[in-house]
Amino acid sequence: MSNIDPRIIVALDYADQKQALEFIQRTSPELCKLKVGNELFTRSGPGFVASLVDKGFDVFLDLKFHDIPNTVRQSVYAAGQLGVWMVNVHALGGCSMLEAAREGVEMIGVNRPYLIAVSLLTSMSAPGLQQLGIEQEPQAYVERLAQLAINSGLDGLVCSAREAKGLRAKFGDAPLLVTPGIRPEGTASDDQQRIATPSQAIADGASYLVIGRPVTRHPDPSEALLSINASLSN
Repeated sequence: MSNIDPRIIVALDYADQKQALEFIQRTSPELCKLKVGNELFTRSGPGFVASLVDKGFDVFLDLKFHDIPNTVRQSVYAAGQLGVWMVNVHALGGCSMLEAAREGVEMIGVNRPYLIAVSLLTSMSAPGLQQLGIEQEPQAYVERLAQLAINSGLDGLVCSAREAKGLRAKFGDAPLLVTPGIRPEGTASDDQQRIATPSQAIADGASYLVIGRPVTRHPDPSEALLSINASLSN
């Protein structure tokens, strides 16, 4: 893991390794961390993730494990052996699965990755929850899942920036809060529902910001990152 700690995690939402590497050549570990999700991992595999670590980047392996406890334990352990900075699981897996995931990262030892739980996807809203038979508002539902994760010994949560302020008030400074759905002023919301600007998210208690298309589709990604980083220090 790097000694540098930028707050921005760039989502490498590319179809293949070639496109991702072209982006990486235009940025640096001083400006951002990197997130590898399911599509890119499926196409490019563990070796690609390890190569990003070798280039000095902190890597968030965003595979959202959700399975029986033993499978999740071994999957998290395998992910940690790649040298990644952070891995995640779905809080909906329940306490037994979450505790097994924690055991998996602890098997790595001193240099284990952070383990965080996905609470509610930022593409979900109250009507989407109702379709699943869940009558709670997103904030209340996220707090319920957050409590499960914290009770199970996880390091933090993936949540929307809209829930970050309430989670900070309820759980204090200790949990890491990683917030997708970040859109700088003047950019499109795309398929995200519960979004916020970078400065707003940090002010509301986010630890790290996941930003994809506003950076990866920018004509000059380094310029975009410098601009966002500057907005966070104002």
